[in-house]
Amino acid sequence: MSGAIPPRLAIVGGGPAGLFAAERARAAGLQVDLFEGKGSVGRKFLIAGKGGLNLTHSEPRPGFDARYGTRAPHVGRWLERFDAGALRDWAAARGVPTFVGSSGRVFPEDLKAAPLLRGWVRSLREDGVRFHVQHRWTGWDAAGALSFETPDGPVAHVADASLLALGGASWPQLGSDGAWQAILAARGVDVAPLVPANCGFDIGWSAHLAERHAGAPLKPVVLHWTGLDGQACSLQGECVLTATGIEGSAIYAISAALRDTIARDGSALLEIDLAPGRDLARLTQDLARPRGRRSIGEHLRRATGLDAAKTALLFEHLDRPALEDPARIAAAIKRLPLRLRSPRPIEEAISSAGGVRLEAVTDDLMLKALPGVFVAGEMLDWEAPTGGYLLTACYASAAVAADGVLAWLRGPANPA
Repeated sequence: MSGAIPPRLAIVGGGPAGLFAAERARAAGLQVDLFEGKGSVGRKFLIAGKGGLNLTHSEPRPGFDARYGTRAPHVGRWLERFDAGALRDWAAARGVPTFVGSSGRVFPEDLKAAPLLRGWVRSLREDGVRFHVQHRWTGWDAAGALSFETPDGPVAHVADASLLALGGASWPQLGSDGAWQAILAARGVDVAPLVPANCGFDIGWSAHLAERHAGAPLKPVVLHWTGLDGQACSLQGECVLTATGIEGSAIYAISAALRDTIARDGSALLEIDLAPGRDLARLTQDLARPRGRRSIGEHLRRATGLDAAKTALLFEHLDRPALEDPARIAAAIKRLPLRLRSPRPIEEAISSAGGVRLEAVTDDLMLKALPGVFVAGEMLDWEAPTGGYLLTACYASAAVAADGVLAWLRGPANPA
């Protein structure tokens, strides 16, 4: 990169991956222009901060890497460049100390996203990053320049390299609408369809349950399901009834397996233990006691300690004869079968899976079909559960892509 004028990097997308790539590239001396389709950057980052901004997780590696499932080897290489500890150090260097919560999740001490984002953007501007908001990327023009739609009409931008960080397709109102899929596919880039991740599922409740118990928590419960490999799996946690089905932290944690089972089989069976602390024999014994003049519902609550929402699930599943049979009630409490019909729409999901297949990029995250074009963040085909793993991988991929830009610009074919 000799010469008086530093190479120019165009970054498309103003989420955490785009911002971090801009920071890293600018620190290395590149001219950086960052383009964002919305009127401000970091909108999804701010939404994530409403729950306390879960920056990362304290789980040590290699367990941390395993959270990325089949993509663990790829993401693990990114984490060699920038891991959870590096992310905490980065936040601390910006005057944002962090702490580890009881679940192992890592948060800023003030539990806020806005101060971190404001300071970050201000620092980037002061360092010379040029921001262009309300610039919606539409691809490339005939001369190879990046094309944007703006309130003032079409704009073309010429750069020595470009880095795309346009996100997936969850929360499209915040900017990540997945419109880039068709643009890249038309250029020969292998793109896996975007699907919901960390999402809820539709079951199809009766009107009574939907109206009376939507929003009710189910805690604690143990979830049982069969993995795609045929292995029996279980997880204790919490979830929430919705008007159409079920969602919540425990559901999100296993949503990839449930989603893929539905795609393969048309539906997925989820069994719920509504009373993890009580065994089948004890429940059967307690339910067999005479209920006298009490209603079945009251008898269930007294005998089992289940709350109204869990009791409503039993009424949803069991017919009248079954509700007179202590053994069948107890069996349902310990293994209540729920048939999941479909994941909720991707627009409602916390994140998305799919995107640019990792086989379509180099180790430096440059598109093999488009030399000089790099990709970072949720545009790439990986997924992770909530808990800080998503954000960490976005930062890590941005570090790899930004470093890849530098290496490519220094290459023999790019004497600039």
